[in-house]
Amino acid sequence: MEEKTKLEILKVDKDEAIIKHDDIIIEKPYTIFVNEIEISTLLCTPKSIKYLAVGFLFTEGLLNLKTDIKKINIDENKGTVSVELTEFNKFSHNLSGKKTMTLDCRKGTLLYNVIEFKSKKNYNEILLNKNNIIETMIAFNEQSILFKETGGVHSCALGYNKKIIRFEEDIGRHNAMDKIIGWSILNDINFKDKYILTSGRISSEIIKKVAKCSIPAIISRSAPTSLSIQIAEKLNIMIIGFARGRKMNIYTKYDNFIM
Repeated sequence: MEEKTKLEILKVDKDEAIIKHDDIIIEKPYTIFVNEIEISTLLCTPKSIKYLAVGFLFTEGLLNLKTDIKKINIDENKGTVSVELTEFNKFSHNLSGKKTMTLDCRKGTLLYNVIEFKSKKNYNEILLNKNNIIETMIAFNEQSILFKETGGVHSCALGYNKKIIRFEEDIGRHNAMDKIIGWSILNDINFKDKYILTSGRISSEIIKKVAKCSIPAIISRSAPTSLSIQIAEKLNIMIIGFARGRKMNIYTKYDNFIM
């Protein structure tokens, strides 16, 4: 399915106004069902929907292993993703009422998640080299084609050494992250020596997803929040923010950063 469309706009530049057609990112709702129970509606870019659904279910604690998945059926016309799991405890998730997940405010379970992850320290270690980070971020930015065309998406990638293994874009930074996680799960990727690259703010919910996968580090063009730093320190996760050009800020695990 197409990720963008062309729409007519009036473009104003100083004292000149012209009619032109501009690239606009497509936003579409997809409703996820698990064993015929409606879980949530995600507002997203209509690409890599299977990976989005798997990543979302995994980070929400409704899916534990790839082998739990019996079948995934996507109906693009209806905007539905039907997932059949071998085991599914419907009481493990608050299913009361329909939920539509917005781009930045997925759901109000932050306090629960912070408490839950206090005991799940990440024991995977990774050393990150300054020059490797600079080189990888350049490659990351160059892959953001959809952003260059529309200006309307966030980017996320899975990195290993100086290589980008998988790259995804979406209108929501949570969605982009879930697409990376879903792809990794379905392709049996081991996270222990990998790291996340993201264009968006590193919030506590993003750190929760990193912790859920035992990913040892995350690098962003943007800023982390105070709570994400607090959680990362407790869970042994490295945060690097404002990675732009040859500059970056290391917020946690300084000893794992190599100049």
